[in-house]
Amino acid sequence: MTAVGTRGVGAGVGRTALLVAHARALEARRPDPLAVDPYAEHFVRAAPGCADWPRDPAEVAPDDPVWERLAAYFALRTRVLDAHLLDAARAGTRQVVLLGAGLDSRAHRLPWPSGTAVWELDRPEVLAFKQHVLDGLSAAPRAERRTVAVDLTTDWSGALRRSGLDTARPTAWLAEGLFLYLPAEAELRVAAALDLLSAPGSTLAYEIKNTAESAAVRAHPVYTTTRDRLGIDLLALFSPDPRPRTDALLSTLGWHTTTRTPFDHPTPRLPRHTPHDPLAANRWITCRKTTPPPDRSGPG
Repeated sequence: MTAVGTRGVGAGVGRTALLVAHARALEARRPDPLAVDPYAEHFVRAAPGCADWPRDPAEVAPDDPVWERLAAYFALRTRVLDAHLLDAARAGTRQVVLLGAGLDSRAHRLPWPSGTAVWELDRPEVLAFKQHVLDGLSAAPRAERRTVAVDLTTDWSGALRRSGLDTARPTAWLAEGLFLYLPAEAELRVAAALDLLSAPGSTLAYEIKNTAESAAVRAHPVYTTTRDRLGIDLLALFSPDPRPRTDALLSTLGWHTTTRTPFDHPTPRLPRHTPHDPLAANRWITCRKTTPPPDRSGPG
């Protein structure tokens, strides 16, 4: 693949998508995986700068802050959010929108009911890289897959509507690993925009950090090793803005919200948080729309 073909995942936030994909690839090789993604390894192998990343969990030290601790977090997040989306599908939702989809392969790997459509929204270069890899695998999605090339910091709702989203039907929205990188005002705009597209019964899951992290947390090996070993400076990529109360906004718009921590989903792979643990501030928020969006069309 040419440099143009890999530029979407070669640096910045795009490279974090490779980090997460490789965590899923390692997880798939464990005897008791939290989640299995058979496509993740192919994404990583197609990208530059990953050749020295471990191919097998047996190569990873038990106390490795990246490929054990952080990778376990990503695997658990995948498991929990997979279940959230499939619960919505079992309840009858047939529209799924992945905001900032990155190298997400849920359209291909999850057992979607017949008639399900999965939209993937991300920057055009990220979607192009992913499509190149999937084409090489002759991979067929298990739902109707629709890609929408957009910048989520600008107006994206029109492009999603034009791609066929039916706003009269419930939608399952997912913002996995997105809001951490957006400015506060952009996060609120995304939430307000998706609300206007959401019929009652729609659901949303997203991830945030609920507090600014101390200097001791920012010096934790999860961050420093990821930066020094992989060249991914997560702290530099996270938005420095104080985080908004997006859950409060959604509540005023008719959504019921529930907030959990990763440690509310106990697994031996991710025991309780340790001193100055970067994962302690992470929150997974799930929401359900209970009232129609407000009529903002104005008179006439």
